[in-house]
Amino acid sequence: MSVLHAFYTAFAQRDAAVMSALYHPDARFSDPVFPDLDALHVRAMWRMLVEQGHDLCISFTVLHEDHRKGHVRWEAFYTFSRTGRKVHNTIDSRFTFRDGLILTQRDSFSFWRWSRQALGWKGSLLGWTPAVRDKVRGMAAASLLKAMSKA
Repeated sequence: MSVLHAFYTAFAQRDAAVMSALYHPDARFSDPVFPDLDALHVRAMWRMLVEQGHDLCISFTVLHEDHRKGHVRWEAFYTFSRTGRKVHNTIDSRFTFRDGLILTQRDSFSFWRWSRQALGWKGSLLGWTPAVRDKVRGMAAASLLKAMSKA
């Protein structure tokens, strides 16, 4: 099984330990909510998301993978815990590998589309603004640090 198939299969099964094992010790991750995580923090992020995402369901398609890089399109379906609103997010993930492990992962998605679903009318009106994005980033970082302190 390829690295990306193993990673997303573990994600679908909510197995953060397997997901974590597939990251290189020097790994970096970024997305619109978590813009720059090192290996320790990205492992903790996935653990937090699979533990707290009680109704999380994902699907994925590996579009490309070779020994140097990969590309995956995946979808997440879940309830955003802060508002109780249902979210369907489509994410484009780009990877690089080193020593057969994930070295970099860059996830991209429409923050405004996500905020409209997760935050409701506030997200529809203001979700495109840097202020809302920064507030969501701050809350996500605080949640990650809290989850890491409990682990």
